[in-house]
Amino acid sequence: MSEEQQTRCGVVAVIGAPNAGKSTLVNALVGQKVAITSSKAQTTRARLLGIALAKTEDGADTQIILADTPGIFEPRRRLDRAMVSAAWEGAQAADAVVLVVDAVKQRRHELEPLLEALKSRPERKFLALNKVDSSKKEPLLELAQDLGGKVDFEEIFFISALDGDGVPELKQKLASLMPEGPWHYPEDQVSDASERLLACEITREQLYRQLHDELPYDSAVRPESYKTRKDGSLEIHQQIVIGRDSQKPIVLGKGGSMIKAIGEAARKELSQLLGVKVHLFLHVKVEKNWAESREIFEEIGLDWVK
Repeated sequence: MSEEQQTRCGVVAVIGAPNAGKSTLVNALVGQKVAITSSKAQTTRARLLGIALAKTEDGADTQIILADTPGIFEPRRRLDRAMVSAAWEGAQAADAVVLVVDAVKQRRHELEPLLEALKSRPERKFLALNKVDSSKKEPLLELAQDLGGKVDFEEIFFISALDGDGVPELKQKLASLMPEGPWHYPEDQVSDASERLLACEITREQLYRQLHDELPYDSAVRPESYKTRKDGSLEIHQQIVIGRDSQKPIVLGKGGSMIKAIGEAARKELSQLLGVKVHLFLHVKVEKNWAESREIFEEIGLDWVK
């Protein structure tokens, strides 16, 4: 990129109730996967930055730094408090805030306090009503009118983050708001997450997908080692941390079949994502109070919140 070329760069915080589709939207805006998704609420834990590129109508090459935040909900445990803190931290000093709302489920008990908190925030605010492909038109318009009456949203977008409907229009609008200035990241970088952390997130996603509701939310994936072999392939060792002895047979499966399936699915995705052959080794550890461990918090990208 030549120095004479006009560039823009800014930060957009993507917030909402758990499972509204924030990570799916960030992935769609970036144009590739940078955040894990699952039907399980509160999948995103730490604040992760996705980096999207766009060109404004006046021809400026624009970098949109997207803060994909955990869902904002009523915190009960230390882990919850750390996640909610990370979500609001993602909104600090943002040039714009996008509130993502599941137009079907809505989750009003979690949405209402969020709307109340957004009222007084100074950032430019936008509403993205998600999953509009599954919602009827009249209730959708009523929802837009209702939420638009509670917060001074600059604009309301009707989108399907999964299918991509309405996403280009939202991206174009966000690009136009970004201030003039140099890019913060190289052109080919799509996330601020290290490969080591991303690898753990990919395994955690498979843990949720393969086990569904059999494994409670209280699980984590810790990095142990991450090294490049002489042939250029990656050797990755990870620890799956669970809170109870009774969960171990669930994660392992009969004859180790479940952990093998989780590892195989994660390994395939990592190989595609990183462009090299991956050797992934997983083992399970029971740590009853892992959600009170400062060390684990830091390893999964969360600040220690009292």
